[in-house]
Amino acid sequence: MTKKYGKILVVDDDEDVLHAALLFLKQHVELIHTEKNPDMIPTLLKNENYDVILLDMNFTHDVTSGREGFFWLNKILEIDPSSVVVMITAYGDVEMSVKAIKEGATDFVLKPWQNEKLLATISSALNLKQSRAEVSSLRNRQQQLAADLDKPFQDFIGDSPAMEKVFSTIRKVAQTDANVMILGENGTGKELVARELHRQSLRRKEVFITVDMGAITDTLFESELFGHTKGAFTDAKEDRAGRFEIASNGTLFLDEIGNLSLPLQAKLLTVLQNREVTRLGSNKPLPIDIRLICATNRPIYEMVNQKQFRQDLLYRVNTVEIHLPPLRERLEDIPLLVEHFLEIYCKKYNVALKCVTASTLKKLEKYHWHGNVRELQHAVERAVIMTESAILQPSDIIFTVREAKEQGLVFENYNLEEAEKIIIRKALSKHSGNITRAAEELGLTRTSLYRRMEKHGL
Repeated sequence: MTKKYGKILVVDDDEDVLHAALLFLKQHVELIHTEKNPDMIPTLLKNENYDVILLDMNFTHDVTSGREGFFWLNKILEIDPSSVVVMITAYGDVEMSVKAIKEGATDFVLKPWQNEKLLATISSALNLKQSRAEVSSLRNRQQQLAADLDKPFQDFIGDSPAMEKVFSTIRKVAQTDANVMILGENGTGKELVARELHRQSLRRKEVFITVDMGAITDTLFESELFGHTKGAFTDAKEDRAGRFEIASNGTLFLDEIGNLSLPLQAKLLTVLQNREVTRLGSNKPLPIDIRLICATNRPIYEMVNQKQFRQDLLYRVNTVEIHLPPLRERLEDIPLLVEHFLEIYCKKYNVALKCVTASTLKKLEKYHWHGNVRELQHAVERAVIMTESAILQPSDIIFTVREAKEQGLVFENYNLEEAEKIIIRKALSKHSGNITRAAEELGLTRTSLYRRMEKHGL
């Protein structure tokens, strides 16, 4: 303890003990309070957050049994369960001190103490308090992030019959530990379903871990999912837990499970059957307790028939199936989704809330939506960025795949700056350089168009 930190409270009815503790510990800690009367403990704890409390086992009312020490230990932990309490005891009270540790004390010191041993005990207790605070902070942050990210059906909205069926299934399945398989095209919201299942589950206070199976190479599969020990392979410089270990007691979401090769499917099946993993480089199996959710956009049953996906693995992971409908099969949800995304992106880009005309919604409902809700989300974001008008017209909605080609708009990438430049050039060309008409076509004022032309060097 080279630096002064930590707040210490010493409670003992022996004034000599209090004086000795004060003289010695004030050299090493930030703050030290001493108290002879244990009845003052609740008041002291109300007025100060102590990192460590040194508590005598016996007081004048009961000098041998230790009952007062146990009483005040329990009282302290009742007031603040995270308190770090070190018992002060005489040699003959060691057995009672061990009992106190079982009831929640952190450690004990014998009196008369040796200063070096007392300092070492205090140092360890301060480190424990700091660790507990960090764990508590991380847990609180995780819970807050989870609350922000996993608000009920956030970004996962709709009142169509197809979506009501999905919501109903989630409510029925969430609080069980049944394995769930989510089937749906890209952009339909499979991860949102997985997060909602976790949020409504009994494991909601634990971690939610996502693994993109399509992004993990065969060579890294075991290391990423099952972990490894130091020296297990060339770059294994330290022990590392895999995703299964990290997710234990929580939820593990395996996205795009249909992309796994047959050999990797066999390894995954073994882990799921045995409910344990063995790190690379180790022979020691580690038990796991996870709620498993999988997803794929591939025709999984056709893959089983074609021997591309193991039937026994499919049976293992799909106790319950949730089929997510593509956006083209729930067009009645488009107005709700557009309103939702407009609110998000107008706030993000600090612009006044925009609205859409009936003809704009009609245009959106006629589109095929190959990319589903994700494509709609990007279309709304582009419109918010590109259009200065408060009302979005049909011409403000540009689809980067189909309609762009039909209108002669070809984008080499989805960079918004580059897209804006191409669109302005196209509008100017269409109206033979007439700034007024081009501005009207783009939903801009002449001044705004001139400013954007200058920005892009047109």
